[in-house]
Amino acid sequence: MLNLIPYIGGLVAVALPMIIALVTKTSAWYTIYVMVGYLIVQLIDNNLIVPMVVASKVKINALFSVIVVIVGNALWGISGMFLSIPLLAIVKLICDHIDSLKPWGFLLGDSMPTVLSIEPIPKKIKKNI
Repeated sequence: MLNLIPYIGGLVAVALPMIIALVTKTSAWYTIYVMVGYLIVQLIDNNLIVPMVVASKVKINALFSVIVVIVGNALWGISGMFLSIPLLAIVKLICDHIDSLKPWGFLLGDSMPTVLSIEPIPKKIKKNI
C-alpha cells in the first residue's frame, strides 16, 4: 500500500523492515541486506512485471504505459497515476477507429507483426526441379 504514495511511500516501506532488522539482529549488515533486497524487488517489479502486465491486458506499448504513468504523476499526483492508463487506452481506441489516426493507434499498441512462415516445397514441384 505504501508503494502507491510517490517518493515517501517507498522510503517508509523500506524503513520499517530496516528498523526491525537493526533492532532484532546484532549486525548492521542485515539492514543493508534488507535495503538491497527491497531495491532488487522494486527494480524487477517496476521495470519488468508492471509494464508486461499492463501491456498484455490493455494492449498498450509498455514504454508508453510507463511514460504516461510518470507524466500522470507529475500532472495530477496519485490520481493521475491511476487515471493515466485508462485515458491512454481511450486515446488508443479513438486512434484505432479513425482512419487518419490509425498510425498513432498502431504506435501506442502492443501488436507484434505476424511471423512469415515458410512452407516446404510440394513434391510435384520438387520433381520438376
